[in-house]
Amino acid sequence: MTKPLNVKIYYEDTDAGGVVYYANYLKYMERARTEYLSDHGVSVAEFHNRGCMFAVVDVEIHYKRPARLGETIQVMTEIVNVTPVTMSIKHHITRDNILLVEADVRIACLDPTGKPRRIPEEMKITAG
Repeated sequence: MTKPLNVKIYYEDTDAGGVVYYANYLKYMERARTEYLSDHGVSVAEFHNRGCMFAVVDVEIHYKRPARLGETIQVMTEIVNVTPVTMSIKHHITRDNILLVEADVRIACLDPTGKPRRIPEEMKITAG
């Protein structure tokens, strides 16, 4: 796991009750994955321009506690498994060390036509 991505919760992130709308956590995790890869020397944009795109194929998410308007949350990212075509990633979203959301996400590498392709060696990050 690398440094957490801090996300401040704005009004636009919340529902009528001031609680983060559930689907927004997926956006926070996407940002955290991109930053995680960048911290490990992988530019998602560069690989995209070279015909290597990523798509989420599975998500298992558990909402434990809500995040609310005005709070700052931390999104932690860890790669737990890499196959020739997919990466499995675990996310923990916390506030003040209290677990709010945990998720397991699997992404697949695709070519420009949407067919699976091998993850380029220079992009592979080992699990753990």
